[in-house]
Amino acid sequence: MNATSGSSPSGALLLCRADPAAVRPPAQLLREQLLLAPAGDDWSVLVPEGKPWLHGGESVDHVVTGWATALAVSAATWPVLALWWDRDRAGFTLAAGFRRTVGYTWLADGTPVGEDEAMRTFAARLALDPVLDVQALGPLTKPDEDADAHSRLVGLVAVLARTGLALPTGLVPGDSADRLRSVALAQGAEQLEWHGWRDAVRAELDVMEEGPLGPYLRGPKARALCGAELAVGLPLLAWAVSRRSGGWATAGALLVADGALGLVYNRLRDR
Repeated sequence: MNATSGSSPSGALLLCRADPAAVRPPAQLLREQLLLAPAGDDWSVLVPEGKPWLHGGESVDHVVTGWATALAVSAATWPVLALWWDRDRAGFTLAAGFRRTVGYTWLADGTPVGEDEAMRTFAARLALDPVLDVQALGPLTKPDEDADAHSRLVGLVAVLARTGLALPTGLVPGDSADRLRSVALAQGAEQLEWHGWRDAVRAELDVMEEGPLGPYLRGPKARALCGAELAVGLPLLAWAVSRRSGGWATAGALLVADGALGLVYNRLRDR
């Protein structure tokens, strides 16, 4: 089986290094059709129910990179790894907070077209073993006549299994989006629903207040973070609208909303 099999050759998975309870609130803010399931120790997986890349004129990698960036910035404490594939290519994008995203790409036949430095940065940001794990990632950046794009993604997931990642049975990167959705539902994945901004923000705050960032929800540090989100989100949103980029527009809108709501929250709490 290869990366182009199935009724639709394009698909994606979002791997979040956090449990579902922490992933749910920021994922709901995306207002996309997503399925959420646990994926091992301190890992969760988000499976797109829809295929927005088929309707907005954007490639699947651009769409999911926007999603991953928005999730990582909103979460702040855990990274998001987007695995994506289409008829011609496959690859990943890692987003972690406000850091610049890092990614790698393979052609459909498995030919690497990324940079070795990107793979090393990927390993460092996920705190992988600098010797054993980096050595295991090495073959993914080398030519291999027996490895197509699908097997490259499977190999990447195998390396991440060392960190506790365990995808639900039958959920395989490279499969069609329709099959991934049906498998996730059969495994009991949760369908995320949008209940409005008030409930989404309340849920996100509940999770954050119970975590290590609780003390930073209000005060000078919190206001500085909100200001930074607005400083990044406003120009990003303007650029995305001018380019008609739905994925990046979502990221910009989420940054602006999160920053603005954070400032309002601080003001209300300080009264």
